Amino acid sequence: MSSARNIKVMQIIARMNVGGPAVIVADLMRGLDSTKFQQILVTGFCDENEADYLDTVATDVTATRIAGLGRSISPLADARAFFALAAMIKREQPDVIHTHTAKAGVLGRLAAMIAGSKATRIHTFHGHLLHGYFAGWKTKLVIAIEKFLASHTNYLIAVGNQVKDDLLAAGIGKAAQYRVFFPGLPEPKVASKSDCRKALGLDAEKIYCTFVGRLTQIKRPDRLLDVAAASVARGLDIQFLVAGEGELFEDSQQRARNEKLPITFLGWRKDINELFAASDIAILTSDNEGIPLTLIQAAQAGLPIIAPRVGSIADIVIDGQTGYLTSTQPGAMASALSALVSDVALRQKLGAAGKAHADTYFSLDKSLNDHSNLYVFSQEK
Repeated sequence: MSSARNIKVMQIIARMNVGGPAVIVADLMRGLDSTKFQQILVTGFCDENEADYLDTVATDVTATRIAGLGRSISPLADARAFFALAAMIKREQPDVIHTHTAKAGVLGRLAAMIAGSKATRIHTFHGHLLHGYFAGWKTKLVIAIEKFLASHTNYLIAVGNQVKDDLLAAGIGKAAQYRVFFPGLPEPKVASKSDCRKALGLDAEKIYCTFVGRLTQIKRPDRLLDVAAASVARGLDIQFLVAGEGELFEDSQQRARNEKLPITFLGWRKDINELFAASDIAILTSDNEGIPLTLIQAAQAGLPIIAPRVGSIADIVIDGQTGYLTSTQPGAMASALSALVSDVALRQKLGAAGKAHADTYFSLDKSLNDHSNLYVFSQEK
């Protein structure tokens, strides 16, 4: 066992595609005290239609890549990745093995067991694995696998309270194993709204509602377009901005063109803080979420948020106080949007409350302290 000044932590994540888990892992790699922790990041490769966070944003973070660890399922590639992980764990002898995302959680924890590692095993559930990703017998299989792995894991981290509650309800792990660690983001330093609008070429007078996320089925960009269509039908003077790409990117663009919807597609962006600073409202339309970091960024920017009451979004958005939690029906979301579009004072009031909430519960320092304390505590037991 290492001393508390030299705990070796191996972070294992399937792939560092642009999104919440990659941001959290990169911040851990950068932010933990290097005099106390020696960290190793192990990850796979992103799919062709995904932006790699290590290549596009966190270029300062070093990682060891293992082929086959990415999202795609392939028995041969998965087996190779598994044995490569086991060999690496034997070689590096980490004190803590912290796995992130479903596939890495399975392969990483099994590899630790096969390697005979005495490392503390920690797994983070970054989202609602049990809802929206699998169906029927696949969900039952996932639950069975996670139940088994939980019995061989020291600590389970959930990024939100509802994520934890749903996992416990499914019989995955015991309450004493769980910690709820909210993701933390650094406080953004951006220019004024008018300066950001000038830099982005946006109209100084328009009201902008911004969606940031992967254009993939779980995020329901089709629902966003339905909300835009409902807004047009209600006569709302609003422009939607969409930052992100994915397999539904081209289809979404085509439908917006066909229906002449007031939506501007921006593709992948590195300047999300500036984009939110230039906006008036933030929106998310997902079927399922853990703790979406984009909503934390929106709250930090002082924006009121409209989102469906799914997953652990309620940890970020307090209905009626920092934004509106609605049903997943486009009409309900359009109604909430209408209330905000028509009342600038309401937008400002909810946005200011959301910023105060984010500053208290979703700071980067808090997240780093939570993880640091758990790593140290795990070695003192």
